Amino acid sequence: MPLAASAEDRVISLGDGLASLPERLLLAHARGEVLFICGAGISKPAGLPDFRELVLDVYGQLDTAVHTVLAGLPRGVCNQWQVACEGLTERQTAEVKRFIIGDYDVVLGMLERRLDDQTRGDSGVRRTVAERLRSGANKPAAIHMALMRLADRGGTKTIVTTNFDLLLEIASLRLRSRVETYALGSIPRPSRQSEFSGVLHIHGTLDKNSSRSSELVLTDQDFGEFYLRRRIVPDFIYDAARLFHLVLVGYSANDPPMRYLLNAVAADGKRFDDLKERFTFFGTNVPDLVALEDWKGRGITPIHYDSNGGHNALRATLDRWSNLSAINGKKEVVDAELFRIVKTNRAAAAEVDRDLFDHFFRRSNASERVRLASLVSAARADIDWLDAIVKIGTEKERGRKS
Repeated sequence: MPLAASAEDRVISLGDGLASLPERLLLAHARGEVLFICGAGISKPAGLPDFRELVLDVYGQLDTAVHTVLAGLPRGVCNQWQVACEGLTERQTAEVKRFIIGDYDVVLGMLERRLDDQTRGDSGVRRTVAERLRSGANKPAAIHMALMRLADRGGTKTIVTTNFDLLLEIASLRLRSRVETYALGSIPRPSRQSEFSGVLHIHGTLDKNSSRSSELVLTDQDFGEFYLRRRIVPDFIYDAARLFHLVLVGYSANDPPMRYLLNAVAADGKRFDDLKERFTFFGTNVPDLVALEDWKGRGITPIHYDSNGGHNALRATLDRWSNLSAINGKKEVVDAELFRIVKTNRAAAAEVDRDLFDHFFRRSNASERVRLASLVSAARADIDWLDAIVKIGTEKERGRKS
C-alpha cells in the first residue's frame, strides 16, 4: 500500500468526531517547534467570560442604563442593527454602536474615559474587570490541562496567552510541574533555548495581591501603547513567528486581541520568507467555507472542528493530541493504538488508521522507531505494515516546513 505523497498534504485523524490535524503541524510539535497562543475561549469552561461578556458585566456594575440596552442584543448582530437608545446620552449611544460592531476594546476605553477620565491601573473600569475575573472559578478546565501538556517543548514548557487569569499556571501545578509567570515587559525574548519558558501573558495578568493594580492591555489606548508605541507585543510576535509555528486557540476571527495579533504578523509575512506557518482552531456548528477562506486570506491555516456541544470537540482533540504527543504523551496509549491498528491487514485497514500508523513512525527518532517496530513485530503484523516502516525510514523529507 503506497504511503501519502507529501508531508504538506497529509492530514491525520486522531479519532471520530475530533479535528483532523495537518501532519506538518504534528511533526513540528514533535520537534518542539510549536507555540500555542490562547484566548478567552479556553477559560469559558472554567466560568470566566469572553471579551463580550466581560464588557457586559462591567456595564452591569457601572452603567445599568447602557447594560439594559446591551443585554438585549443577540450575538452576531450586524452593523445595521437598529437599537433603541432613548434616554441615553450621545456618549452612551456611541458606546452602544461600538459594542454592536464588536470593538470591545474601544467600548471599554470610551467607558473608562467617560467615567474615570483616566486610563491608569486604578480606574473604576479596571477595578471592576479585576473583581469580575477574580470572582470566577479558580479551577482550571480540562482544556487548560491539555494545553499545558502540549506546551512541553521537550523539558521546557512555554505557552502564550492574552488572558489575565492564572488558570494555565494552576493547571501546570496540578500536573506536578511548576511554571513561571511573565507579563508584558518581563517576558523573555523568544528563542529555542530553555530560558524561553513559562506562561507568557502578553496582555498582562492580574496581580496575585488583590489590593494592587495590574497593568493590563484592555482598552484601545492600551493596545496603541503596547502594540504601537512601546511595541512590546508585536516585537515578541515577530520573533516568535520566525522560530515557532504559532497555534491560536480560544479566539474568534473578530476578537479584538485576534485583530491586533494578526496585524502584528501580516506585514512581516509579505516582507520576510522565514515566518513559520500559523494555525488556528476554528469551530462552527455548520460548514462555513467562506469563514475558512477568510482565515486563509489573513495568513492563518484554519483547523476546523464541530462546535456543537459547547466546543467539546476542541477540548477532546487537544486532550487526545496531548495523550499521543511524541514529547510527553502516554506510551501505553500509543502502543495500544498500534496493536489495534495492526490487527487488520494494511490493505484492508481504514485510511485514517494507515495514516496514524505511518505518523507514529515518521515522527519518531531512531530508538523510538526500533521500539515501536518491535511492538508491531510482536503483534504479528502482516508484512505490509513492516514494509511501511521500512519505506518511512528511507524518506528524505520529514515534514519540515521553514
